[in-house]
Amino acid sequence: MLPDTLNLLTSVLSGNGGSRTSMTAARRLLRHFGTVQGLSQASLEEMRGIGKLSVKQAAALYLALELGRMACISPLRAGERFSCSRELYHRYRARFFSANREYFFSLHLNSKNQLIREFLVSIGSLNSSMVHPREVFSQAVRDSTAALVFIHNHPSGDPAPSREDHDCTKRLVQAGRILGIRILDHIVFGYDDYYSFADAEQLNCDLINFDF
Repeated sequence: MLPDTLNLLTSVLSGNGGSRTSMTAARRLLRHFGTVQGLSQASLEEMRGIGKLSVKQAAALYLALELGRMACISPLRAGERFSCSRELYHRYRARFFSANREYFFSLHLNSKNQLIREFLVSIGSLNSSMVHPREVFSQAVRDSTAALVFIHNHPSGDPAPSREDHDCTKRLVQAGRILGIRILDHIVFGYDDYYSFADAEQLNCDLINFDF
């Protein structure tokens, strides 16, 4: 049986599999942050203060979380293609685990739907990310992009699109039509799930489904 979150956290803090003081500290952290995702958003000093950790314990925990995040990140590489929105969710979700603001990326694809590069369009506040078509398409045109996929996170963990998300997607689809650049999808990332505008048939264009 795989160890649960409390036991894993206790092992990291104790260094050898467990102790009463380490388990108490682990309980404090989980009680305050709720989940590993919440804990991963904390700073080193927050972990130390809230968990009443030693400098060594806090450093070990911080590095363990960072190593786990790095191990889970497997974004598309230049020349790669993807099969569906769920694949993109699994390949990019770890990037947003510790994010406390919205990050909006565009994936630039060639005519064969292979990745040219990814571009960070904007970094928003806790609740919103301001995205203007000018920033999106100036880079896309520069890369001779044939199609785009947009991905961004909701720091709240709820992937349900906001009115602003719907309005932004509509503007980007309209701008893409004018420029002759296809919009294949806009994926909103939550903690444990995602929302795909393409899967929900919310792109309002003739490219709702992926064509590979």
